[in-house]
Amino acid sequence: MIFTVAIDGPAAAGKGTIGRAVAERFGFAHLDTGVLYRAVGARGGDPVLAARSLTPEDLARHDLRTLEAGQAASRVAAIGAVREALTAFQRDFARREGGAVLDGRDIGTVICPKAEVKLFVTAAPEVRAERRWREVGGDLAQVLAEVRERDARDMARAEAPLRPAEDAILLDTSEMSVEAAVAAALALVEARLNRAT
Repeated sequence: MIFTVAIDGPAAAGKGTIGRAVAERFGFAHLDTGVLYRAVGARGGDPVLAARSLTPEDLARHDLRTLEAGQAASRVAAIGAVREALTAFQRDFARREGGAVLDGRDIGTVICPKAEVKLFVTAAPEVRAERRWREVGGDLAQVLAEVRERDARDMARAEAPLRPAEDAILLDTSEMSVEAAVAAALALVEARLNRAT
């Protein structure tokens, strides 16, 4: 069975947590597409060359979850040739047999516009900044400034800006527990799966 779940949203909205839970519950493969961009940014040098030659070792680096890697990912993601180099990999992954969940910023709009399920997971910037701050530490005001800066860059980029697909289901996790957000996403995917079979 080929069944794609596309999960988009800004940083620290909960899309990765939801994506992993959906994949585990339904036995789908999971790809956090942000890791691809984080790995390209973390490699340094020519980002287009890095995107074309990513290795499993690049994707397993221990520093890919830092704020610096996230900012680097946002910068290289604005480069059209980098996005192009990583698009085919993501599309192949999405249509693999057995189902797939991809989370990122342009999955439902660019990578998988015909995905069987499209979710746009979001939360208020202040909530997302606090989540990220609890994860990585530092100064909360600085983390909030970086979240807002990244949102602005991701939403304003010319290539594949962050925005919900027209047919995406909005899931605002600002006031939700992790468990409630996951439960809502699982129910939506299960309903679509039941219709598809």
